[in-house]
Amino acid sequence: MVNLEKRFERLENLIVTTQKSTLNIDEVCLLTGLAKSTIYKLTMKGEIPHYKQTGHLYFDRVEIENWLKSERGFLVNESIISNSCYKSK
Repeated sequence: MVNLEKRFERLENLIVTTQKSTLNIDEVCLLTGLAKSTIYKLTMKGEIPHYKQTGHLYFDRVEIENWLKSERGFLVNESIISNSCYKSK
């Protein structure tokens, strides 16, 4: 039962996060699934869009979502594999 409550709480937090325009680091961790230490490293390297105001990090949700989409990899054989699934023999 505790596990179900934790999952429900995480889902509630995720819903609230997706409705906000400005996120803090904990909310970015929730949205991306990345650890806080990873987010800090990415900000230090300038690899993730962020803002720093009065010693706190802030993130624009839309910029983070676009950043996540831009990180998509592409398999060389992805189109070959998907096309071969539909070919008739």
